[in-house]
Amino acid sequence: MPFSFSRSSIPEVIVIDPRVFSDERGFFMETYKRSEFAAQGIQETFVQANHSKSTRGTLRGLHYQKSPKAQGKLVRALAGEIYDVAVDLRRGSAMFGQCVAVTLSAENKRMLYVPTGFAHGFCVISAEAEVQYMTTEEYAPDCESGVIWNDPSLGIEWPFAEPVLSPRDRAWPRLCDADNNFKFAAGS
Repeated sequence: MPFSFSRSSIPEVIVIDPRVFSDERGFFMETYKRSEFAAQGIQETFVQANHSKSTRGTLRGLHYQKSPKAQGKLVRALAGEIYDVAVDLRRGSAMFGQCVAVTLSAENKRMLYVPTGFAHGFCVISAEAEVQYMTTEEYAPDCESGVIWNDPSLGIEWPFAEPVLSPRDRAWPRLCDADNNFKFAAGS
């Protein structure tokens, strides 16, 4: 099997470690294989891929798209290292408002699957980082929303107390005031 799948403290958020084949020339690894992912419960089809480059201390997030254009994401760091966070936004979930945080890096090659119903954000730990993520829905500006990165109710221990933020990311509301239409459904 080319991947190892681990359920996080929120079981729907999955940490994925690819099998890496290294030799004197470099390495080879599969980064996605539909049959393997589907066998582990990740059955969505990815329809868009995004790539960002950011400098140390940059925080992007916490972002999500509301239904009907809610996005699941498969995130990985192509270069550098990031502190990657997923927040459960599904009203009625026993995990509502709880977070999963994972370090993703070019070195560890780890990936994180963030399902629909979760906000996502990351902070760059290394001098620079390049991040790629595939999404299950295309970007839809009318469905875009977010939660402020430092909402005390979330208790996220970001690596920087004063990260570099976009004006938009500085202005998101707290979770209690966020525009969120996600509902928890058992088995979702």
